[in-house]
Amino acid sequence: MAPNLPPEDLMPARSQNGHTHWPELPPLDQWEDTCTTVHMWTQIVGKIRLELGPWVNHSWGSTLYATSTGLTTSPIPYQGWTFTIDFDFVAHQLVIATSSGRKVLFGLEPMSVADFHEKLFDALTFLGIHVRILARPVEVPEAIPFARNTRNRSYDRHAIHAFWQALVQAHRVFSEFRAGFLGKCGPVHFFWGAFDLAVTRFSGREAPTHPGGVPNCADWVMEEAYSHELASAGFWPGTGLGEAAFYAYAYPEPEGYREAVFQPAAARFHEGLGEYILPFDVVRASTDPDAVLLSFLQSTYQAAADKGGWDRGALEFVQPNPR
Repeated sequence: MAPNLPPEDLMPARSQNGHTHWPELPPLDQWEDTCTTVHMWTQIVGKIRLELGPWVNHSWGSTLYATSTGLTTSPIPYQGWTFTIDFDFVAHQLVIATSSGRKVLFGLEPMSVADFHEKLFDALTFLGIHVRILARPVEVPEAIPFARNTRNRSYDRHAIHAFWQALVQAHRVFSEFRAGFLGKCGPVHFFWGAFDLAVTRFSGREAPTHPGGVPNCADWVMEEAYSHELASAGFWPGTGLGEAAFYAYAYPEPEGYREAVFQPAAARFHEGLGEYILPFDVVRASTDPDAVLLSFLQSTYQAAADKGGWDRGALEFVQPNPR
């Protein structure tokens, strides 16, 4: 029997270097409203996990995770059982499944944030799940309450599928990078506040109090998130930059960090963002995207650790290669 293959228009396009698994992303200005719309959808879903799950330091208990079809909350506890909320960016559905065997889903298509909010909470009510969230977005300049946001309503399925494919590749390489650290290190997870995939290493020492000031976000959230010295890296669609990119930064930023020598040469320090930036297209177009991204992750981490006086000998781990 022939395998059930996805439609041809959902197959990743072949790049010039032959790396079909690294997708071609459309320019952000072509799908920015879709990006904003889905960002708000993920905030609604993430806030549900935040309200019902146990608190984990640095807001780690509220994040989403990349899957082989999209993004998931992972199991959320509720009255002795669990449920998950999954964005399926292959079938373009939102799926709510409970550990008692019940499931509700609806299609992901052009709809306002307000309509998505209503559909999601109607589905939860049908499943007997009752939760109240702070029903407005965080970490964005304009916090339109979800139930009143009829402005953002686009859903370009090809663009969001390509962005999710980029998340899959970033997650894979980030996971390899994460494995080389013995100290405290965050999971590779998706922060719905800033709509980015991130991995963060910690020195183990306390950090100065974060100044806060993030739009529509309580200062205590950032103070707790940055309570200890860290070197963080991630990937986001490029809102505010104009192109999808990888980023890296250190908190607190050690003296000389901005002047350090980094690999690859295409990486640059963005003064406005206060971060090192490596465009996604530079990685994708290279002959070895994995190696290019790993060099960026490792060199930015080494700069933060060396300039910051981290005990690298105690924190790092060279894995044996079972292959």
